[in-house]
Amino acid sequence: MTAVKIAPVVSAVLFAAVAVTAAPTAHADNKRLNDGVVANVYTIQQQHGCDTDIKINPQLQLAAQWHTNDVLHNRALDGDIGSDGSTVQDRANAAGFVGTVAETVAINPALAINGIEIMNQWYYRPDYMAIMSNCANTQIGVWSENSLDRSVVVAVYGQPG
Repeated sequence: MTAVKIAPVVSAVLFAAVAVTAAPTAHADNKRLNDGVVANVYTIQQQHGCDTDIKINPQLQLAAQWHTNDVLHNRALDGDIGSDGSTVQDRANAAGFVGTVAETVAINPALAINGIEIMNQWYYRPDYMAIMSNCANTQIGVWSENSLDRSVVVAVYGQPG
């Protein structure tokens, strides 16, 4: 009699275990956050009279990725200069971009960061607002990474040469 009552429970547990193991694993990526940064920059440019569309550039995105990872793993960094002394222009050139570039960096001492926090860091800095609102910056690459106690977002803006 006891075996009959246990059988449905065992079956349910086995079914749940198979369902969990068979479920695809989700890999966190920050694509939505990164795309949101691009959308916010586009809005700022439009508010400043720009009539061009800003486009995502893979080379600038790679330069942003390099610096994001550098800042994330080197706690002494808090701006545009890399741990190797590289500038945003150096990184963009190394990624294959031809033209002039500028960069904005957001750091949050927490596991996560959101678009509002990023824009709050950038919008009220005159130097960063000048970069974001510059109509000549028609290309952009954004990358973000998180660790347990630090989130970093880098946007690299480009003027093709």
